[in-house]
Amino acid sequence: MAGESTGEILKSLAVNVIIAASKGVAAFLTGSGAMLAETLHSFADCGNQLLLLQGVRATRRPPDRAHPFGYGRAMYFYSFIVALLLFFGGGVFSIYEGVHKLEHPEPVEDTGIALIILVVSIALEGWSTLGNIRAMNQRRGGLGFYRYLRATKDSDLIVVFGENSAAVLGLIFAIAALGLAHETGDARWDAIGSIAIGGVLVLVATFLAREVKSLLVGEAADPALIKSFEELAELDPNVDRVLNVLTLQQGPGEIIVAAKLQFRPGMDTDTLVEAINAFERALKAKVPEVRWSFIEPDNTD
Repeated sequence: MAGESTGEILKSLAVNVIIAASKGVAAFLTGSGAMLAETLHSFADCGNQLLLLQGVRATRRPPDRAHPFGYGRAMYFYSFIVALLLFFGGGVFSIYEGVHKLEHPEPVEDTGIALIILVVSIALEGWSTLGNIRAMNQRRGGLGFYRYLRATKDSDLIVVFGENSAAVLGLIFAIAALGLAHETGDARWDAIGSIAIGGVLVLVATFLAREVKSLLVGEAADPALIKSFEELAELDPNVDRVLNVLTLQQGPGEIIVAAKLQFRPGMDTDTLVEAINAFERALKAKVPEVRWSFIEPDNTD
């Protein structure tokens, strides 16, 4: 899972380095505010993807005394930082630049070069976004796409998807803005394009920040885990009933489970211990994402 996420991040990083450099040349040649907004957006995306790679690296650190449950939530921290940078570094600045250009319009030149670069950029971003969507489709199973975005614990994938989809929409706005500015001779269209691009980035960043914040604070694992837990308990001859189950998503692919089970009466200590260990092994075999499980025998919740 981590390798798949790393591959998507590296692919997006390579695409954005090429696109950012190309847009920078176009922004310099044209003096376009929309192109400058797109250039800053792409360079911000490069920095964001480096942060996500650092997050992936941090999650691979083994547990220690200071962090007995490992560093899985580090990915959520870095994902939240990316959302903030996307909001302020891309969105707010693009809106500011657009408002400034609207108040003080400047002529847009050499739009042909800019449009060629934008068309090539949208093809590259589209290719990267489609790859990202394929990776998410493999993860979401039968869950609807929007529901998956709201429910998934794979913050790295949804952040990359948010960046890529915002980039594609921003490029469409930039093409429209430059085209209108060229056809009408009114540079204010270019400024409006910059504001629209900033608006897209602010909306995407707000959505990502809200979703990642929930994971960063501490969110329960997918409800399907509870169902799997109850199915195992029903099949286990040593378990009478499930009294309570608590889950915590500790990081992408890392889940903590704490539960109270009522075991059949009359079991001696050794038999009870083996029954608990057998149940935990069965749970981890059925749900490999369960990294830590704590089963407490009890007769009341």
